[in-house]
Amino acid sequence: MTAAAHPTATAPATRPARPRQAAAPLLGLACAALATVVWSGSFVTSRGLHDSVPPVQHAFWRWAVALLAVAPFGARRAWRQRHLLRRHARYVLLASFLGVAVYNTLVNQAGLTTPAATMGMIMAASPVLMAVFERLSGVRLGARRITGLLLACAGVTLLVGGGADFSPGSLWMLAAACCFAGYSALLRRRPAEFDGTAFLFTTFLAGTALLLPAQAVSVAVQGGFRPAPDTVLPLLYVGVASSALAFFAWNKAVALIGATRAGIVYHLQPVCVALLSWALLGEHTGRPQLLCLALILAGVALGAGTRR
Repeated sequence: MTAAAHPTATAPATRPARPRQAAAPLLGLACAALATVVWSGSFVTSRGLHDSVPPVQHAFWRWAVALLAVAPFGARRAWRQRHLLRRHARYVLLASFLGVAVYNTLVNQAGLTTPAATMGMIMAASPVLMAVFERLSGVRLGARRITGLLLACAGVTLLVGGGADFSPGSLWMLAAACCFAGYSALLRRRPAEFDGTAFLFTTFLAGTALLLPAQAVSVAVQGGFRPAPDTVLPLLYVGVASSALAFFAWNKAVALIGATRAGIVYHLQPVCVALLSWALLGEHTGRPQLLCLALILAGVALGAGTRR
């Protein structure tokens, strides 16, 4: 008699799984919140380095540092799963292209002309695109998530209407939001047998390799930047915290709760960016923008909360 045919054989195996299933949404929300807060600092860094480190070089060294930070944990696992990587090479390359090579380069390009707070506001539109991608793939969103998403979007819209103006950098940020939404949607299709750390290391490695030709052109045309504490320390932050730590947390969040629900938590980012840009860069954020915080928090609580 098989275990499936014997009631007493399956009971002990199913009972311990319930607490884990109940804790999964909370862990996913915590990971999404951690990634959102850490990523907020990367927008401030992109703006702060706009006149000292060229955008492509900023992106290249960010991922080079991130690759070194993840290598001790992911290189050996990636080698053990090399047959899976070869089998899903197109998927890995597309995820590396969107989430690593292109996304952050566009953000750095936007930072040349756009204030950090405005960058965060525009980037908050990416969860809407995540929801669209998930809906197109057949995922049902549910009335509660849609309501929370619309409510948070309304807060973001009011933030943008509170003084953010469009510029060439704003268009770069819109393109970055599309890339990040596509990357997040791809995470939902990641093969289950992929180890998370191995996948992270592989995408960092592939993304850095994709940036290498652009890095060579940038150094030849624009010249290198001056290594100093005001350039090296921010690059270490975006390489270790905003790349290795935040991407691991975000990938875990998407795996646990989906891109749409994680994306609703991501709506907190414009508020975090506005506060950090005011504290670190002295960029002024108007009172109407700060008053939208309650509306965004309400949308996050409604859309990211569980039914229970």
